[in-house]
Amino acid sequence: MAKQQDNNANSVASDLINFLNASPTAFHAVDESKRQLKEAGFEQLSEREDWSLQAGKKYFFTRNYSTIVAFAIGKKYVAGNGFHIVGAHTDSPCLKLKPTSKVTKGGYLEVGVQTYGGGLWHTWFDRDLAVAGRVIIKKVKDGSHSYSHRLVRIHNPIMRIPTLAIHLDRGSDGFKPNTQSHLAPILATSIKDELNRSVNENDSADNGAQTEAKKSTENQKHHSLLLKLLAKEIGCEPDDICDFELQACDTQPSLIAGALKEFVFSGRLDNLCMSFCSLKALIDATSPEGSLDDEVGVRMVALYDHEEVGSNSAQGAGSPVTLDTISRVTNAFCSDVKMMLEKIVQKSFLVSADMAHALHPNYMDKHEENHQPKMHGGLVIKHNANQRYATNAITSFIFKEIGQIHQLPIQEFVVRNDMPCGSTIGPILASGVGIRTVDIGAPQLSMHSIREMCAVDDVLHSYMHLKAFFMEFSKLDTKLIVDAEV
Repeated sequence: MAKQQDNNANSVASDLINFLNASPTAFHAVDESKRQLKEAGFEQLSEREDWSLQAGKKYFFTRNYSTIVAFAIGKKYVAGNGFHIVGAHTDSPCLKLKPTSKVTKGGYLEVGVQTYGGGLWHTWFDRDLAVAGRVIIKKVKDGSHSYSHRLVRIHNPIMRIPTLAIHLDRGSDGFKPNTQSHLAPILATSIKDELNRSVNENDSADNGAQTEAKKSTENQKHHSLLLKLLAKEIGCEPDDICDFELQACDTQPSLIAGALKEFVFSGRLDNLCMSFCSLKALIDATSPEGSLDDEVGVRMVALYDHEEVGSNSAQGAGSPVTLDTISRVTNAFCSDVKMMLEKIVQKSFLVSADMAHALHPNYMDKHEENHQPKMHGGLVIKHNANQRYATNAITSFIFKEIGQIHQLPIQEFVVRNDMPCGSTIGPILASGVGIRTVDIGAPQLSMHSIREMCAVDDVLHSYMHLKAFFMEFSKLDTKLIVDAEV
């Protein structure tokens, strides 16, 4: 039995590794999610078009290419029934390229970056970095222009942020880099760039006038060397690049590691681990033939962007995207949504899935004595009396009961009274939508580092618990309502 569980854990963790390695940015995470959903029979919708939906069918849509919402409608669903939602987020702390990233100083070509989220920025030093994101490309055909959005990823390490030698920093009290002055990655030396440019200009001397006339304003804002690397990866000309949203990313791949192969070492576990587990849970809870036959509600996963910076964007958890989805699905089955929207929300339930803090063996005093989540211990239910998490007794009970039915371990976390508490999308959605919410997450170490870690077993626990939630909630919630009425 134990061997079978290990095999299952390794299988799910291997799928997570593939997801992580395909997802250096939120855009790529959504693109990989789209691929998996389409493969599982989900139909893509557009928010710009009318929706024609059927009970027993599965759908998804994206917003800004960085948020994705997928849902499966039960065969017994009727307008007014509840939505069973798992919410996570696609973004992670990172260094994003500035609108004008061209920096030259001290004989080096550097790339100007801005900090996104609350990263442990000292961990970005001395790492082999590349860039990835999305690019807007201009296409000219028959004298007319069109524009397309393309994902791009340079796999080779092209940048690095070197630390200052200890001999030149004797008086420092710990490593506290200035995020404006010290975080610019080095792309190349000026002298090598000039030599390279001279060779290229001589090779294309005949087309010099044409090239000069075609130069775009982007070439003035970014190093031409960087634009050439991007254009080569995409398969276009540097001057076809109109704009981009790029970020620095670590080139070291995600992997299963540790002496006993019990850990996942990776960047972006917060929160792509929960995004992956949510997505896989929905796909597997709706893929077998007949899995939606007795479902009266809508099973849904929402992977939002911009959690790390507060969720206040058109595609964040603070946007109307959740209520928009509930309204549009209901509207496909009933024309008078306004009359029942409040009742639908009260029948619905949200699992806010964001990674949790595992007990650190070298900093034991940072955890409250009776609330010390451990690796391999299962999902963590997060509590906070000041509503930094949205969990309450009812929502906590529901989630624990689902785990007990399926013999899945569960842990609980409360931050120390003398320490500040983090937060996540749970309170934002609970207050903005009015939906019952429980905040949970898999335990991890090194949160917000460029390189994080969690346990292989907890990846399996997370997937199984979320899958059980989709399959059990309708039945369990009915029992709770009956008890409450009595």
